[in-house]
Amino acid sequence: MTRSLPGIRRALPAALTLFALAGPAAAQQTHILVVTGLSGDPAYAEQFHGWAATLIDAAAERYELPAGNVTWLSEKADVDPDRMDGRSTRENVDAAVADIADRAQPNDHVLILLIGHGSYRNGESRFNLPGRDLTAEDYDLLLERLQAQRVSFVNTATSSGGFIAALSGEGRTVVTATRSGGQWNETVFGGHFVAAFAEGAGESDQNRDDRVSVLEAFEYAVAQVSRVYEADGRLQTEHALLDDNGDREGTREPDPVSSDGALARTLFISAGAGAGIPGWPEDPALRALYQERLEIQEQIEALQATRGGTDEAIYQAELEKLLVAIALKGREIREAEAAAGASR
Repeated sequence: MTRSLPGIRRALPAALTLFALAGPAAAQQTHILVVTGLSGDPAYAEQFHGWAATLIDAAAERYELPAGNVTWLSEKADVDPDRMDGRSTRENVDAAVADIADRAQPNDHVLILLIGHGSYRNGESRFNLPGRDLTAEDYDLLLERLQAQRVSFVNTATSSGGFIAALSGEGRTVVTATRSGGQWNETVFGGHFVAAFAEGAGESDQNRDDRVSVLEAFEYAVAQVSRVYEADGRLQTEHALLDDNGDREGTREPDPVSSDGALARTLFISAGAGAGIPGWPEDPALRALYQERLEIQEQIEALQATRGGTDEAIYQAELEKLLVAIALKGREIREAEAAAGASR
């Protein structure tokens, strides 16, 4: 199936990024590493545990991710031994990333989520762990093992903004709860980010394709954080950022065409081949057809995002081709479903 359009290639290079990234995302498998760090207080420990459990449960129940694809390292691994895989020491984090690097296939999606407290001192950003902390630069070295994969690194901690510049790079989506190391007050971004994949999925799924992308989760969480502060009548002390174009600068308002978001919009929690998508059939042949239709839909959305930046005649011609393709694929699906029903 064609992933790019010749007319768009000549007229708008930015569109190529959207098309290149749109196609294979749904077939990728996701590998998740959740790290809950030092809590410092029982209330924080309970909150961090709840956030982590929300994502892990959603990955298993809603998105059908195999248990082997999820690793949870926590400050106290004995709190939930059935789901936790060890303490969140720097040695265990290192080993977990190495294990994922060994198991993950090229272009698989690796989601690393940090939940806890951070610090910023003398120009160095840290995430607080039991024992020695890992700095942003340490995590950059760990991620070198995942160059063949697409990485979403989400740091929901205080003072996390410095991780953008340190981790920004090709194939990486970096999300931080704060815009700088100086925003050290308690953050609520993490709770809303994980909710986007769970109870908030109905709202966060903006394009109604029954999946939630990292970009959609980010935008949902940003909106929810603003609502919380407004409802409480407080000055907002956290401003999340997203970077996925490798320029070492995050943005609060991603735009897949002109700034950040092109990669993040293609990354989902997925067991691959349509697994975990509500409403998809169990039959492998039908599931493959649904997959093909979804890929065409992603190409349509990518093309629509370029409108205004390319020649209108080229845009309309390519849009017509894709609309015809998706209509034909829809007819093929209906005929296959009718045949499957008749054979029962």
